[in-house]
Amino acid sequence: MTASHLVAESVWKAIDLHFLFGKNFERATRIVDQRGVKKISGEPSGRFIFQVVGESRRKEEYFCFAEHYCACYSFFYDVINRAEQLCCKHQLAARLAGSLGACIEVKVSDEQLAVLLSEL
Repeated sequence: MTASHLVAESVWKAIDLHFLFGKNFERATRIVDQRGVKKISGEPSGRFIFQVVGESRRKEEYFCFAEHYCACYSFFYDVINRAEQLCCKHQLAARLAGSLGACIEVKVSDEQLAVLLSEL
């Protein structure tokens, strides 16, 4: 496979992702590029949750499960209530960062992770 073929293939995949996720794809890639995704893992269980930085000036951080839940307003409004998006930008950023190995890894005890989860 030639280098130009690989580039063309990756461009088409990016176009497909942009088609599926719309504005959230570009925003999620910015969050990943800025190293805004933490993967908080409990030890010894290996359970984890993502903490993703928002893009607002306040730089709020949202806890999310990449496939099922995010604590941000957009998740409840655009994904759940209006069903206009498949996921929010924080969930997509968590998925991308997890797949690319671009997360900041944070290890905590299972007890500390339980406390974090209880505050959701």
